[in-house]
Amino acid sequence: MPPADAPAESDTAPPEAADAPPDPADASPEQAGPPPEPRPGTAGPGAGSGTGTEDTLDLKLTEELLGLIGEDRRRAAATGSASSGELLTDPGTWPGATTGAGVFHLVPVVLERDLALISRWMNDPAVAAFWELAGPDSVTADHIGPQLEGDGRSIPCLGVLDGTPMSYWEIYRADLDPLARHYPARLHDTGIHLLIGGVNHRGKGLGTTLIRTVADLALDNLPRSGRVVAEPDLRNTPSVAAFLSAGFRFSAEVDLPDKRAALMIRDRTYRDHL
Repeated sequence: MPPADAPAESDTAPPEAADAPPDPADASPEQAGPPPEPRPGTAGPGAGSGTGTEDTLDLKLTEELLGLIGEDRRRAAATGSASSGELLTDPGTWPGATTGAGVFHLVPVVLERDLALISRWMNDPAVAAFWELAGPDSVTADHIGPQLEGDGRSIPCLGVLDGTPMSYWEIYRADLDPLARHYPARLHDTGIHLLIGGVNHRGKGLGTTLIRTVADLALDNLPRSGRVVAEPDLRNTPSVAAFLSAGFRFSAEVDLPDKRAALMIRDRTYRDHL
């Protein structure tokens, strides 16, 4: 399970959670049943420090989920809506989005090309405090590599604004992530993690703009996904505020193996109203 989304600054303070539209399906973690004990030593950020962080690729698929995924793949192959074998469509095929800050694209990571840049961002203290991937390039490679070599449930991307790489994103199937153990996940929930790479792009509300942009791109290009979810660290108030300003609602506080998180949800139903 990747870490909190940081930094993603907003120029506004978080509104009260009660202002968000209610969703009866979003039971509290207690109502959903207690989460299993975290397993120490799993791969992902924080594993080296003994926090027991779970990685997106760590969740084993049940026979039921495998059957559903197989059906999705067969339908995708028949309709041409996605390549057979993909759990997500390729964000690199999604169209660019025109924002107030410029034209934004998601470009899937090529490790040989992008590792040095992403590793430099991970060593920024403001990022390292939450992602916990500071160190040599190999630390970042060990985090990204398994996603690139995995089954397609998590796709790391660069965020490119007017031709300049300036952010890092992970687009993933939240219902197939260890996060799904801690909230009432729905089939095809899409998760996002992000960091804004350069200090020149922070503190200007750009995080809010890009979070909304990427959430809308996901909903536009993943028609089976009814929601986009995120789980920033509760301590990361700028990130939580950015998600709220981007049309996400605060659903619950959840205790994850490595942090207490704010579960943020952007619903397809309410996207035109928030």
